[in-house]
Amino acid sequence: MAVDYTVIVVYLAGMLAMGWWGMRRARSKSDFLVAGRRLGPAMYSGTMAAIVLGGASTIGGVGLGYQYGLSGAWMVFTIGLGLLALSVLFSARIARLKVYTVSEMLDLRYGGRAGVISGVVMWAYTLMLAVTSTIAYATIFDVLFDLNRTVAIVLGGSIVVAYSTLGGMWSITLTDMVQFVVKTIGVLLLLLPIAVVRAGGFSEMRAELPTEYFDPLGIGGETIFTYVLIYTFGMLIGQDIWQRVFTARSDRTARWGGTVAGTYCLAYALAGAVIGTAAKVLYPKLGSPDDAFATIVRDELPVGVRGLVLAAALAAVMSTSSGALIACATVANNDIWSRLRGAVRRDGDAHDEVAGNRLFILIMGVAVIGTAIALNNVVEALTVAYNLLVGGLLVPILGGLLWKRGTAQGALASVAVGGLAVIGLMAGYGILANEPVYYGLLASLAAYVAVSLATRPTDETVLAAWRERLAGRSPELVSEPVPAHQ
Repeated sequence: MAVDYTVIVVYLAGMLAMGWWGMRRARSKSDFLVAGRRLGPAMYSGTMAAIVLGGASTIGGVGLGYQYGLSGAWMVFTIGLGLLALSVLFSARIARLKVYTVSEMLDLRYGGRAGVISGVVMWAYTLMLAVTSTIAYATIFDVLFDLNRTVAIVLGGSIVVAYSTLGGMWSITLTDMVQFVVKTIGVLLLLLPIAVVRAGGFSEMRAELPTEYFDPLGIGGETIFTYVLIYTFGMLIGQDIWQRVFTARSDRTARWGGTVAGTYCLAYALAGAVIGTAAKVLYPKLGSPDDAFATIVRDELPVGVRGLVLAAALAAVMSTSSGALIACATVANNDIWSRLRGAVRRDGDAHDEVAGNRLFILIMGVAVIGTAIALNNVVEALTVAYNLLVGGLLVPILGGLLWKRGTAQGALASVAVGGLAVIGLMAGYGILANEPVYYGLLASLAAYVAVSLATRPTDETVLAAWRERLAGRSPELVSEPVPAHQ
């Protein structure tokens, strides 16, 4: 394993070096939080694909392929569909808003009264997303170095916190590009063909496995519908995804770069399912489907290649973890802390703003590592995150973009009713049940429509300012209480 260890150590050292390099470019709030809003198509596509394809998409995607065959691709496939929908339908308008958070968008649309509540919901989502990615380090470092769970989480989490704190979005963007390349080579170009060949090719796989392993809908219609509801719609409204949209240098970059990234996700989904199906042929009696990725990498790949593929898994986890971490810190600082302390909008020193956001990344990073050590179940944590996001925020966000009659009172009612309904239903039905997100989303929609229609329409001056911003004819957000660089 010496060669494999060397590959991994060089990769980790490179991540820290990218963080140091990114620190030199992060000289303003815009640089630190959204990479100066100047990413071109190639870099934008790579970083967007990197953040949405994390450990769950890589290790979990292979595990679903092991359990269900080709239909195991549906989870990651719906992520790709969500990214395509976001890019084609909404990304240009989102990019033109020139904001930093989803809650700032809600304030612009509804008149400045939705920020703290929506910020708390979004913060909970991004925190749990970062936690689930951080827990995944335990699996990878256990295969690599036989480390115990706590040490593995602290080691992996500390590296991500270090480079994210140093350079913010610039560091994360640079590391994500490296991670995108490593994932492409490791998973698509190496592991996929090697796994198929080791399993005897597609003809042997068909002969060895039941026919349902090759049924595109074998995983079940209800499961596919739930994936669409949670992951496709989740891609439309997550702070971690929107913050990447904000980095695009133009509407065209956001639209076409995101479309390329979404298409890449569809290919990645199919690759993971095929690798998992091959693993089922090679190892029909694994204790857990999630062991499929580590087992096939450990036993079937040659020295050096094994290290690169494990680095690809590590890259997948790190890209999602760092994106969720900066999103969590941005929401905590800009949408919650600044509002609760009653910060007054003013021109400030750029260095002070960068330092403040850097401090929040460090604080949230420590919180994420601590929470990851305390939790065990990744699937439950991820389900809680997406249920809260979709149940609490999908309706007021899409309603604000699509329905002129929606009001601030309707948005607040939607967030509160949807969020509380999801929490209560998870307590009643169980965290992994489908009912909480189904009924929570319906309750959120009913509250939004009913309260919006029962209250006065949004002031026309607010809507006029909103239309100006959507058209790209207005400067960056200048409303209280979020500090920003001028």
